[in-house]
Amino acid sequence: MKPGLISVIVLLVAAVTLAAPVHATNSDVAKEKRWAEQVIDSLLDGDELWLDDGGGHEFLGILTEGDASSGRAVILVHGIGVHPNWPDVIFPLREALLENDITSLSIQMPILANEATDAEYSNLYKEVPGRLQAAVDFLKDSGYSKIDIVGHSMGARMATYYLAQASTDGVNSAVFIGLGNSSSGSWPESIDALARLRVPVLDLYGGKDLDTVLNTVQDRANSGQKNESGIYQQTRVEQANHFFQGHEDELKSIVIGWLDQY
Repeated sequence: MKPGLISVIVLLVAAVTLAAPVHATNSDVAKEKRWAEQVIDSLLDGDELWLDDGGGHEFLGILTEGDASSGRAVILVHGIGVHPNWPDVIFPLREALLENDITSLSIQMPILANEATDAEYSNLYKEVPGRLQAAVDFLKDSGYSKIDIVGHSMGARMATYYLAQASTDGVNSAVFIGLGNSSSGSWPESIDALARLRVPVLDLYGGKDLDTVLNTVQDRANSGQKNESGIYQQTRVEQANHFFQGHEDELKSIVIGWLDQY
């Protein structure tokens, strides 16, 4: 083969390699670090906490302590690609829990680069149980016996993934906000998993939510009503969007009301 032709082939192979999408198989640690720095610098309430996922990776949590003697604590699980103090849903709930003297632990979930698709997140679900279990274990070791998990969007799907396969010892109930099946493959069994959960579930969504949420309302109800705890409640806030923007007070009131009930 002529040297010139070899060079052309090498260049073509290199171009194809560079153009091909890179499917990350682990959380973007550099992005986690950047988020952590931003979050820690901006914290007004709560303290940074570093937890180990069981595989040697430390991830950020925000511990905001309420009345420890009540034994109550809530783990907050954010949505796709963001951080544990995100201004939509997560921060308003951190604020409401503190106002009600309930301890919260908001944790950093596995994330990818901004341009990553929902489907690419399927590679990260293997990291989910370790993070949620670390949060549960920390709270239990700190004397909290009634632990609720509140997840938003992909965080709700990640929480169903964890609760469907983990021991729920110490987990009191779950609140899923904007839960829907993935439109592109990131653990699409979330709705089916509702039937396998063993804790009371509040399924909260907005009347102007995403199509993947609105189109699965009845499917979620059908599955959730098979919950082994026998307790599944679906609540719709008619004018709210996926992030409850402008409806934060309703979000807080419904979630706190659920936590007080259970």
